[in-house]
Amino acid sequence: MSTDYQRAREELGRQLRALRVESPEGRLTGAQLAQRLGWQQSKISKLENGRQTPTDADLRAWAEAVGRPAAFPELRARLKGFESHIRSWQRQLAAGHAPVQETWNTLVSNATTVHALSGTAVNGMLQTADYARHIFERHAALRKSPRDTDAAVRARMKRQEWLYRPGKRLNLIMPESVLWARICPPETLAAQLDRLLGVVGLDTVRLGILPLEAALPLALGNSFNLLDDRLVVVENWHAELWLEDAETIALYRRVWDTFAEPAVFGTDAQQVIARVRRSLKV
Repeated sequence: MSTDYQRAREELGRQLRALRVESPEGRLTGAQLAQRLGWQQSKISKLENGRQTPTDADLRAWAEAVGRPAAFPELRARLKGFESHIRSWQRQLAAGHAPVQETWNTLVSNATTVHALSGTAVNGMLQTADYARHIFERHAALRKSPRDTDAAVRARMKRQEWLYRPGKRLNLIMPESVLWARICPPETLAAQLDRLLGVVGLDTVRLGILPLEAALPLALGNSFNLLDDRLVVVENWHAELWLEDAETIALYRRVWDTFAEPAVFGTDAQQVIARVRRSLKV
């Protein structure tokens, strides 16, 4: 967990503790507050010591239980202020993948240019429906989240309409290893590679491939999407990181530009994709 995130969580915990001990009804002990809320006392301790992230419902209940309901908006604003940068998959996927995809649809629809580095799977902007379906199903199984695969696939396919709007531009780099990755059946992967071959010529897509034999200037890190030089979204196993400060955005743009140097584009990229496609023999 990032230091900044943990520091912010601890500060929120101190504010919760202050509300408890300064209750208008008189100082409340942790045990008394836990009894009022119907919680385990350990939850009170974890929240106050920054070892657990509260939900909106937790904050509202806390403010009301200590007799300070008017404190809730400030508590919620503080939570959103640091949680907006680290969006845990557990929280995001509580209602399934479709709401997450709709959030991404809004993000992308408001963007003119996207720079993406996709190191583990084909970027969602270019996925086929079947390929996306396998991705969603496997991640739902991993995280034990609600299975709303069909709705999630529809939302992701809807986002791809962005590629056919004038003035838009997707700049995408992928290592060749993504093309070989058997994260779906061979026939699904073959159709996905056909899809990639078909988008190379689009005016709105600049697709770069890092050949297996290419000398890389850096070790490949996490996948990320950079939207209009205003927001970077980095993918981790536990969360998405939403990063908005100018220095960080500039760093990720330099990362993208650095990997663009050894990448191949246009006809050369098509040749790499076609070579992998022929190997599937389906």
